[in-house]
Amino acid sequence: MRQIYFLQILLFSSFVGLTTSCENELPTLQNGQWRGVLQVSDTDELPFVFQLSSDSIEVYEMEIQNGEERVVVNDIVVEGDSLFVQMPFFEGYIKGSFTENEMKGEFIKESLSRIVPFSAIRTDSPRFVDIQTATIDVSGNWKTTFQPDMEDEYPAKGVFQQSGNQVLGTFMTTTGDYRYLEGVVSGDSLKLSTFDGAHAFLFTAKVKDSVLEGIFYSGNHSVETFTAVKDEAFELPDSNTLTFLNPGYDRFYFDFPDASGQQVTLDDSRFANKPVLVQIMGTWCPNCLDETKYYTNYIKNNPESDVEWVALAFEYAPTEEKAWKGIERLRKRLAIEYPILLAQFGTSNKVEAQKKLPMLNHVLSYPTTIYLNRNHEVVKIHTGFNGPATGEKYVKFQQEFETTLDSLTAVPGIE
Repeated sequence: MRQIYFLQILLFSSFVGLTTSCENELPTLQNGQWRGVLQVSDTDELPFVFQLSSDSIEVYEMEIQNGEERVVVNDIVVEGDSLFVQMPFFEGYIKGSFTENEMKGEFIKESLSRIVPFSAIRTDSPRFVDIQTATIDVSGNWKTTFQPDMEDEYPAKGVFQQSGNQVLGTFMTTTGDYRYLEGVVSGDSLKLSTFDGAHAFLFTAKVKDSVLEGIFYSGNHSVETFTAVKDEAFELPDSNTLTFLNPGYDRFYFDFPDASGQQVTLDDSRFANKPVLVQIMGTWCPNCLDETKYYTNYIKNNPESDVEWVALAFEYAPTEEKAWKGIERLRKRLAIEYPILLAQFGTSNKVEAQKKLPMLNHVLSYPTTIYLNRNHEVVKIHTGFNGPATGEKYVKFQQEFETTLDSLTAVPGIE
């Protein structure tokens, strides 16, 4: 009898031990290439590729690839089979569950109440799959119209380079570029996408009679049509002419709080007798991120410059606390040394922004930069920002920027 009882205890102990062991075998994500998908409509998927690496079962790093761009994401939390991925600069995050070779969840922007279904699998497959031999070449410049024949119609310039099936490029608009787009030509169809933690863009188009006719998805909340024709001579309006002082105003001014709650104005002593660059921006804005990176690097590489910089942040975060949290995250990530003032929270609406800056004819774009000389007179206002994805346009901007800064910092009477 005692032998039977002892055997029962052994069997029970073995079962408990086996159960505990199984419960402790948590899934681990596989390193290597993954293919992610955002469901932007019932029938359309926005694909992107990322590399996943780890130095332990709990510490992961994701590197999202868009053409030449690499977005490194290292704020990743795993608990059991649950996954949370916080984007590095923006408030968006991915939340879901995972197994060894699969992720499922949602890409979420809380302040905008936007939720996009997300999934990913561990695979060496490319961004776009099931590709046919290209029958067209989209390399070159394309005169583009988004929302043609509609009230909100706007112009753009497509710039693409094609090699075989593969296509890199972007669309430039008067407010900035659509950043690094990567895709393919399959037969007579063009497909481009990007995902950087803020932008979730998918462009699909067909060539018909030498005209691109397509659809532009921004997440799953916005759909626009577009047409484009090849035109190597086409240029967008000069970005230095779009924003200007309204009649009756001869000065630009501001009066907004910094992180300590102190009101900051152009009359403060730090700006006295110095050229000032005023950046209108938002921490949610990828073009603003590109511009801020450039400004920060310029300041670092030109420590002798006496130009003062200040940013006016227009945040869509619903509360002041969350707005400052986003500003602080950006400031730390980029090591920004110039002050960032909170001009507005709760909306990034440009009409509302213009009310805060009534001397401007409008706030057409985030970002916009106002160049002030030592007397704080407006020398130039640059609308939008065409970043590194625009190639030659970006190089030209840098050259013009440095020339303008040289003229601002020159001391009168000294050559």
